[in-house]
Order: sequence, then structure tokens, then C-alpha cells
Amino acid sequence: MAPKATSIYIESTPNPNTMKFVANYYLVEPDTFLDFTSLEMSKSSPLASQLFENFTWVKEVFFSSNYITLTKEESTDWMEVQGPARQLITESLTQGIEIGEAASAVDGSVKPTSIEAPVNTAEDEIVAKIKGVLDEYIKPAVEQDGGAISFHSFDKGLVKVLLQGSCSGCPSSTITLKAGIETLLKRAIPEVETVEALDA
Repeated sequence: MAPKATSIYIESTPNPNTMKFVANYYLVEPDTFLDFTSLEMSKSSPLASQLFENFTWVKEVFFSSNYITLTKEESTDWMEVQGPARQLITESLTQGIEIGEAASAVDGSVKPTSIEAPVNTAEDEIVAKIKGVLDEYIKPAVEQDGGAISFHSFDKGLVKVLLQGSCSGCPSSTITLKAGIETLLKRAIPEVETVEALDA
């Protein structure tokens, strides 16, 4: 990644332990993301590694489109740590520190390998409709809150989705899942009976 003049602004998310650091340009290609939950996992991403090494309170680093979400330890106060985190992110991106290779969010993968369950060919049409509703109506809203949602599987009326970024472990994600996502999918696709979330 070439050095690039970078400005970062901070947005809160529905998850009180996650903050969104928004850049003035795309960090990864649209519909791709990276998700790291430990220093050991982050070896492929120099920037994520720096965040884990410099800040012991960081529990998760998530990259998508033009933002990074950081999830903190519950005992840490954002007022004390958001300034230094913003400074490190700004300086690292300006210097051209590598983010790493993103995995595709379109097919529901979180790592280079897909986590999507095998699909029965008779259900392909329903699955295509589910993915269409997720892509058009749900993903943009979830990304606005610093998270990501991807299709995992559909079986006997049950849709499983993967929640990442600020959505993972968010207290309000269950309400969003049932009151928003499930209601919308059931209304659009009669075959859908319930929706469950998997945390990455």
C-alpha cells in the first residue's frame, strides 16, 4: 500500500465496545473485509498487528470498505483510548502500512476459504432471493453501523447469517436480527421461518 494522505474521523456504533474509524478513501475493495480477533491471527496484516501490539485493550480489528472498527475490552473507557488509536491508524495509513489481503464478503467467506454451507440445488432459488435481500436492504444498514453480515446457510426455513465487526457481540444485535432482519426476510420470502446469527 503506497503512502497516502489520510484523515480519520470517529463514529460510535450500536455496540458500546466497538468504535468505527472512518478514512477518507477505501481501505479494501467494496464487498471485501478482514477480521482479526488476536495478535496471532493478525500476522497477515501489519496494520492489525500494530493495533494489537500497541493497545492491549483491543479485542478485534475489522476492516471493510473505508473504515476500521476496533472492539475493546469492556473495562476500557473510549474517552481514554480513542485519540491514541485514531493517531496510530492515521499515521500508519499515511506511511503506507499494509492492511493485508481481504476475503470476499459476497460469498460469505471470512478467511480465504468459504464458510458457506453446501446448498441443496432445489433450494438454490430461495437462497438467491435471501442473498438478494441481504445485499440490497440489510448489508448497507449494517455497514453504516460498522459491521458486516453475510449469508451462511438455509435449511428447512432456518436462515443462518454471520455477523462481524461491531455486530459481533453487540447487545442490540439480537433485537436487530429479530425485529429487522428476520421480519424483512420473512416478508420478502415466505419460505423463511426464522433467522439465527453466528458470531465469527
